[in-house]
Amino acid sequence: MFPIRRAQSPSAPTAAGLPPGRQRGALLAADLQDVPLWRRATPAVAAMLLVALADFLSGKDRYLAPLMTVVPTVAALTLRPRELLAVCAVGLLAVFGLSHYDQVDHINDARFLYGAMVSYLVVTLFSAWVAKLRMRRAAAFAAVSSVAEAAQRALLRLPGPTVGPLRLAVRYVSAADASQIGGDLYSALETPHGTRVAVGDVRGKGLAAVQTAAVVLGAFREAAYDEAGLRGVAARIEASVERHVPDGEFTTALFAEFRSPGVMELLQYGHVPPIRVDGEGRAHVLDAPDPWVPLGLGRLASGEPTTWGQAFGPEDVLVLCTDGVIEARHRRSGEFYPLAERVGPLVRDAARSAGELEAAVERVYGDLLAHTGGELRDDALLLLITRTDG
Repeated sequence: MFPIRRAQSPSAPTAAGLPPGRQRGALLAADLQDVPLWRRATPAVAAMLLVALADFLSGKDRYLAPLMTVVPTVAALTLRPRELLAVCAVGLLAVFGLSHYDQVDHINDARFLYGAMVSYLVVTLFSAWVAKLRMRRAAAFAAVSSVAEAAQRALLRLPGPTVGPLRLAVRYVSAADASQIGGDLYSALETPHGTRVAVGDVRGKGLAAVQTAAVVLGAFREAAYDEAGLRGVAARIEASVERHVPDGEFTTALFAEFRSPGVMELLQYGHVPPIRVDGEGRAHVLDAPDPWVPLGLGRLASGEPTTWGQAFGPEDVLVLCTDGVIEARHRRSGEFYPLAERVGPLVRDAARSAGELEAAVERVYGDLLAHTGGELRDDALLLLITRTDG
């Protein structure tokens, strides 16, 4: 999915798994360097203007030029060292100008001007050092973020927009913002037994959740090609989880298989029920007739899980998600996000084209963020699926 080529172009992946352009972009975003210079310099310039205005309005009997030391401290937050020195040079000229206006540059009052200048220069040099340190920290953060993103991509092996007879559109958000990795997982594979899709949600967050997700995804990718039925696929994954995942950890999962046009087969392991939106925009929650326990807890239940069939036509949209979506709370009332109530109109007609499907998942995700006030506190996965085979 992400090959390493000998002759690397600007868009080719590096040994870290990300193109150089993506790595540079991560660094720029981490240190605000993707923002134009005039915008990054605006806070420092605004502080300079405010001090000058305050000095003018207070009259010549008030000497406020020493307050100009706020300029380099503000500039250290957004500017590079050289940019900071350039802006602070303008501030130094402003100190001279205000000193002349307040008439403290005479021989008898020069000590005030000297004190203001020395203070300003010392703070400027210190702020330049802080800006340099900030950029080093940003570079380290960008490196960690880039490696984490590469690890996430290697783990998920993101499917293309089309897999077999299916179109896919996905939004994935990790609660671990700095690392960009979490415990939600999904995969779509074209196999000799049909197109198979898996969606899961690992209990917990962080590295332990990522390790469990790797076990589940690895087992699914092997079993999906070997096993003739979904129950066999799930049984193989359950065995891998029992062998490689610590006791007490579990993963909710939903498996779907698409063989014949117009129908699909589902198998649920304690996961959020899927939603089918028909061509008229009506949402149908597909509850399992015989719900089963999550992966990793199978030894605690008697019997076996059963699959069930559902209609899935060319105008339908299948909506799969994780708990992070339906348990996202309203920014004020604290109510859960009502996905089943809202998703119908948001994804109606999304089956017409890949562009419509991508726009639909963006609408749902945007509505989710509007519900929460722009922030998600848990890993969240939203996957929309349509058919292309009629």
